[in-house]
Amino acid sequence: MTTAQVHYELFVRRQPAAPWKLEMASESREQVTHTAESLLGERKVAAVRVTKELFDPETGEFKSSTILTKGEIVDGKAKKPVENREPLCVAPGDLYSAHSRDRIGRLLEGWLQRQKATPFELLHRPDLAERLDASGTDLQHAIQKIAVPEAQARGISVHELMRTFTSLAERTIERIIKDKRRGALADLSKESFAKAAERLVDDPERSYLLGAGVAGAISQTRDWEAKVGKLLDLCDQAPEREPARSLAFHVIEQPLSEILESNAGLMDLLGTKLDLGGRLAAMTRLAAREAVDLLVQAEPSVAKIMPPLVGAGARLAEWMAQPPFANTRVAVAKRVLAELNGPRRLRPASPREEIELLRALAMALTAATDKLLPAETVQEAFVTRSKMLVTAEFVSAFLGENTSAREEVEQLIRLVENVIGGANKRQAARWLSTAVNSLKLEKEVRYGPDSPATRLAALATLQKGLKRSGLAAEDLAPLAAKLGELGGLIEADSRLTAALAGAHAPVMHRLTMLLKLAMGEAAPLGPAADRAKAAAVKLLRSDDLRAQFAQSPESLMRVKALLTSAGMAA
Repeated sequence: MTTAQVHYELFVRRQPAAPWKLEMASESREQVTHTAESLLGERKVAAVRVTKELFDPETGEFKSSTILTKGEIVDGKAKKPVENREPLCVAPGDLYSAHSRDRIGRLLEGWLQRQKATPFELLHRPDLAERLDASGTDLQHAIQKIAVPEAQARGISVHELMRTFTSLAERTIERIIKDKRRGALADLSKESFAKAAERLVDDPERSYLLGAGVAGAISQTRDWEAKVGKLLDLCDQAPEREPARSLAFHVIEQPLSEILESNAGLMDLLGTKLDLGGRLAAMTRLAAREAVDLLVQAEPSVAKIMPPLVGAGARLAEWMAQPPFANTRVAVAKRVLAELNGPRRLRPASPREEIELLRALAMALTAATDKLLPAETVQEAFVTRSKMLVTAEFVSAFLGENTSAREEVEQLIRLVENVIGGANKRQAARWLSTAVNSLKLEKEVRYGPDSPATRLAALATLQKGLKRSGLAAEDLAPLAAKLGELGGLIEADSRLTAALAGAHAPVMHRLTMLLKLAMGEAAPLGPAADRAKAAAVKLLRSDDLRAQFAQSPESLMRVKALLTSAGMAA
């Protein structure tokens, strides 16, 4: 018996009542389901459906089963519109477009990974084309994966479409082999890259012919980082004059983009030890090197989060900052946003580090919006990511175990500061409200081991943090009032204001301490601050203080500044 081959297909509906269309096919179930979730998360489609296709070589038939259906689906009896019956690709040249290369990469993903090659190399290397032709069922399986859904979408026979695609593949393989034999393809072992580009710049098939030379140059290694290094070497050798220079970079960008779009290529280039968050940080540094470098200088803490680029990665970042690689730069940034819109955690082992990482990514991508993506697109991605940060699962992991009530409030304020979007801010405010109004916090601040002054100062710090968190006024007011109320209980228990007012200490020292309580620096604004303000007003009328002001005008100026801060200036 021959082992059955399995692949997974993703169908999408752009509108709820639209027909299903094939979006991708892959042998990786995880990749297909993750793409489905990402498309829904980005609201690019109305619905998704993932099917498992089991192919038996003995019968030549597929058995299909649906494993995932999500989104808005409107099933009606309206007649399905018939699409254009002509195949998308009818000539070998059609396979060289960016869309076709992307589809080839998905259909032959497993085979290309085993060969350590990109779709660009397959289409430009005669040896790879012959190897695929001789591989047996790999090419046939790929043709079947695309023919079945295309036939269903176009209302034509599967066998007819398979014959069309098989003929197209044979003609493409035959073409590149013939061009190799007659010496039409560029050979960079016989001439320099610059001379080849200048020689071919006026040829109608210049991209294809020069691409064969580039593919041959990077075929000498099976290491992705080394391939990128060789491509960058070709960048250094590019002709100086136009239009040959533009042609050279146009050809180089194709395999480079394919390497950066593959997980294996990125991991090899950026490092295999990075988690998803680390890879996104490195990719952001790759796509926005200048913005990240400036950000690191202004915010040294960001340097600890953004991993440095070394070797080919560092060279690539320098080249990607230049105009010829603008499309590659944008493609990398879009991949970062796609992951941010996806369901996977960036740093599952450390939620608190994940918050810092997201903050750094947001600053870097926002700073680079002029050269990468619209600010609205970046903001939408972080709004989507913020939804995950306010779920019960994340908040529980973020707070951890054996955390004091005050630390929980501090961490939740930090969470509020780092989520965006009105709905997300409100949900974070609910978590914060639960912590602030808890009996645990009240007991801790009223009866804790620290001195009353220390506990009041801690509440004042929490209240100031609340006001900086960006909460809406209707969410902020009750939380700030509750902290003020807790401060009032501490002050009432300890009678701190009365003790300060009647202390055997210099009058200026007593007034300064009372004003710090009144202005929200040493105690939260609320009952405690109000009582301190009343005591300060009474002290200001004392003869001792007036005598102090007469002897030291400088002290009067200091007191006026404190009065202004406390809102007590006349």
